[in-house]
Amino acid sequence: MTYCKISGWICLLMLLLTTIRLEAQEQADNELTIDARLTTRGEYRQGGFKPDSTDNDKYTHFIMGQYIMNINYKRSWLELNFTPKMAGVWGDEVGTVKISEAWALMKHKIGFFAKIGRQNLSYDDERILGYDDWTMTAPTHDVIKLGYEGKRHKLHVILAYNQNSANQDIGGTNYYNGIQPYKNMQTGWYHYDTPKNVLGISLLFMNVGMQSVNKYYSDETYYQHMYGGYIKAQPGMFTFEAAYYYQDGKEEHGIDLDAYMCSVKLQAKFNEKYSVYAGYDNLSGDDAFTVPEGHNIGLAYHPVLKGFSPIFGSHHTFYGAMDFFYLDSYVSNYSPGLQNVFIGNSITPVEKLNLNAAYHFFATATKLDGYDKSLGHDIELVASYSFVKYVTLSAGYTFMYGTKTMQALQHVGDNRRLHWAWVMLNINPTIFKK
Repeated sequence: MTYCKISGWICLLMLLLTTIRLEAQEQADNELTIDARLTTRGEYRQGGFKPDSTDNDKYTHFIMGQYIMNINYKRSWLELNFTPKMAGVWGDEVGTVKISEAWALMKHKIGFFAKIGRQNLSYDDERILGYDDWTMTAPTHDVIKLGYEGKRHKLHVILAYNQNSANQDIGGTNYYNGIQPYKNMQTGWYHYDTPKNVLGISLLFMNVGMQSVNKYYSDETYYQHMYGGYIKAQPGMFTFEAAYYYQDGKEEHGIDLDAYMCSVKLQAKFNEKYSVYAGYDNLSGDDAFTVPEGHNIGLAYHPVLKGFSPIFGSHHTFYGAMDFFYLDSYVSNYSPGLQNVFIGNSITPVEKLNLNAAYHFFATATKLDGYDKSLGHDIELVASYSFVKYVTLSAGYTFMYGTKTMQALQHVGDNRRLHWAWVMLNINPTIFKK
């Protein structure tokens, strides 16, 4: 990023700040809010995150905790947020302590705004940009966000540039290996809502600079691009969602990209207590994806990578509760892609109690050498009960019957019947508001 580009964005930001009529707005009341969130989840797992060995007859038991304090200051044109966070497995000294969010938001009354600092990026259904909080290590981004939000139109421009230390360029190296998977990013998002919000349309463009994986021979940054859109229609009792995104450019090995994903989902809400939904996801995969004996991914030459990568998305929300897909990558970033056919329902039999059931059928997107496309069947059950407004107890159970293809690709062991159960307590009171 050149100094000219940086200076241009600084000038644009200063122009926004000078338009804020501070003398009138300084008379507005101040508001200070302190929220806390404690999440504790115990898990009984067989399968799921890719294990170190193929012996899945040995179950895994652990308890995870996440503790967040959210401090928010607000007045008419200014908002400040500071959110420290600690997360980790009970008894593990390696748990993470970090500043999850720390940002300032400045707004003009006609809709222009600037938001600067470490923040969540959540857009549309969170498939591409989302806050995947299930893992308790959800990513946040150090960015400048400029934009406009009106009644019908929204436009956001997001800019990021990551570095390990302020003087690293002086030493002749520009290699980055920090907490974010990218070196720099430029994103544009536009959204339009029809009257009464019956139809919403979003367009997204991302230019992501990925650092070369070979830091000893190159500090080159390779750029991959994503173009696409998301649509949500709500006619009466029905909700229809669809998305399509395309990736090109080069990934971090310098190999050309040519990948896509598409999804559709239809939901029918019969009343406040019962709804059903069904849908289909298709994420492209690489050609000539081979799986030789011994569960080692075959390394065929690929002049173009066709495996779609939703690098910033909330994967747990879409591709199965056991997180087999897109949380861990395959060898050398090759991917057979994924097809996901799903159906489910949600019911509230009594006040404060919600029950969900879902079924997934998984398959690869590309044909494998010597294996079928089918990966297996997945059944998920979740129940949650809110004792009071800020205390919720949830529990879930997932059963997956994997195929021989699943066994080869994900090392799920000879016993392809996998189980996962969990219980989670979430407490999020507002401690102080003045």
